[in-house]
Amino acid sequence: MSLTEQSPVVWTPSEDAVNTTQIGRFNTWLENQGYGPFADYHALHQWSVEDLETFWGKVWDYCGLICETPANKVLGKRDMPGAEWFPGMKLNFAANLLRPAEGEHASKEAVVAYCETRPVLRRTYSELKADVGALEAFLRSKGIEKGDRVAGVVTNGYEALAGMLAATSLGAIWSSASPDFGIGAILDRFGQIEPSALIVVNGYGYGGKTFARQKDFAELIAGLPTLKCVVSVEQLPGEAAVPGEMVTTWDEALASGAGQAPSFTPVDPGHPVYILYSSGTTGKPKCIVHGTAGLLINHAKELMLHGDVGPEDRFLYFTTCGWMMWNWQASALLTGAAVITVDGSPGYPSLSFLWDTVAKERVTHFGTSARFIAGCRKAEMAPAETLDLSKLRVVFSTGSPLLPEDYDWVYSHGAPKALLGSIAGGTDICGCFVGSTPLLPVRRGEIQCRFLGVDAVAYGDDGHPVNQGRGELVCRQPLPSMPVAFWDDANGERYRAAYFDTFSGVWAHGDFIEFTEHGGAIIYGRSDATLNPGGVRIGTAEIYRQVETEAAIKDSLVVGRQIDGDVEVVLFVVPADDQTLTDELLKQLKTRIRQGASPRHVPKHIVQVPDIPYTRSGKKVELAVARLINGSTKADNRDALGNPEALDQIRERLAEENLLPQD
Repeated sequence: MSLTEQSPVVWTPSEDAVNTTQIGRFNTWLENQGYGPFADYHALHQWSVEDLETFWGKVWDYCGLICETPANKVLGKRDMPGAEWFPGMKLNFAANLLRPAEGEHASKEAVVAYCETRPVLRRTYSELKADVGALEAFLRSKGIEKGDRVAGVVTNGYEALAGMLAATSLGAIWSSASPDFGIGAILDRFGQIEPSALIVVNGYGYGGKTFARQKDFAELIAGLPTLKCVVSVEQLPGEAAVPGEMVTTWDEALASGAGQAPSFTPVDPGHPVYILYSSGTTGKPKCIVHGTAGLLINHAKELMLHGDVGPEDRFLYFTTCGWMMWNWQASALLTGAAVITVDGSPGYPSLSFLWDTVAKERVTHFGTSARFIAGCRKAEMAPAETLDLSKLRVVFSTGSPLLPEDYDWVYSHGAPKALLGSIAGGTDICGCFVGSTPLLPVRRGEIQCRFLGVDAVAYGDDGHPVNQGRGELVCRQPLPSMPVAFWDDANGERYRAAYFDTFSGVWAHGDFIEFTEHGGAIIYGRSDATLNPGGVRIGTAEIYRQVETEAAIKDSLVVGRQIDGDVEVVLFVVPADDQTLTDELLKQLKTRIRQGASPRHVPKHIVQVPDIPYTRSGKKVELAVARLINGSTKADNRDALGNPEALDQIRERLAEENLLPQD
């Protein structure tokens, strides 16, 4: 039985969803303007990709986005890469995110910041705007100008949001990293973009421990010779600020600019707003440059229409400032919602902490990783039975494919009344290709839909859409939040190679995907990590689904080992506490995989390891392990890994099992 056949409905929209959700009201609004009527979501999506310019123009108007000078048209050049969005427009990113500070929502909470080292901090929209104006004035006094880069080594909290808004208000470009990154990893990123200003914490807390980093960050400052100023945030109360002649404390910076309003400097639509980074596991990360108007409108569509986030909502996405979900979370400010930030370990002081916070803060939209949901399932948690989650309407999940069994847990013990929105996209577009909508049912193990305005299909190797089954996730028409460039890539060669070399003129995203008969999607993993035993293409997620639902297995990773012109499947497993990989468990795993997937999915080798390597944004490092087992001489960037020692442990185990290539 295929996964598609195993996808019963587990959540159904209310009968009044057309009137009570923003996307429903958007549909009605379009009809009143002479577009449609659209019978259902799929009809609305079809129109959105057939009349791309009208659709995006209507999104701008419906979402109430603001600009100083209107565009001449919605879409100028349609080339990919090189599409030109909103030519002639002048706008400011921060002005849009701080819209609520101007009206009836000014006194509402804008940010509620939780962290392990400081008391909960609460700020209204008007207070946030005042701090943004003060910090911008300080930055200007230090010579920071439009187009300069402002970098942040910051935690997911209030200062990160205020810092980003101050930078983008003056037309500077924001780029951030998490303070748990090694200095080498941060320099690999910021050293490429040559920042003029740095906002940096003096340390951070995680899992009940504190990590003072003043000396490390003094080394970082020394490695960034373009800096004109540094602002030190007292993330660890009572600890000294980061040392240096050009360092000013956060409080001093705000005091120096107190009373100044944000300038909201107008910029061109393609003016860079963010620089994000690829994982960098094979060398220095690619610096991905996102444009102002494109990112703004795509986030407005995703949060307001697909996420149904509005001014009465309270939005919590557990993330770090080194992951694109931080940027996505920040844009929730434009909806007028309260943004609840959480910094620290999701498992401290217990695995229930995030759920406790959702209940305490009356959160309506909770975002997390598929890995966290799986952890809650394995721990047999039942927050729905012990907490008041009555306000919770949407649970977002991303980072990796969400297992069907995790849908079961959410709808039995997690948040049975909420829409479970599995969303998928990436840093590359700082947004989503596929995800959720309150107008469609949720089916077990299946992402609900293609997002509006996203012409996504699955391509076969011949460069044509597959009628049935799996293929490469591609986008055939421009999307506003596609990057405007890679940094320091003057002729665009690296940008084209990253997305457009596989299929000419078509964005190839790198995911292995199937679009189902329901119009939904199932992602089987990264296409560059797919396995080909006997010439049959297998997605790694198909094996994870079988293995990681076993109570005896805590974590796993699967790669292909090339041998004698074929591929052997090699599975690494981390047994659960007090478990070990016995002959009985080996047999059990192989039987489970054979029966749940197919005989071709059964690993040739199953190897016990103490840990699985992850990137700092929480993604399994399949390619680094595949290179290791296949004898590639390409060096991995260990600074990009959250736990590089796990790669060493895997190397040792492969040597013990005689699975490393012989010299």
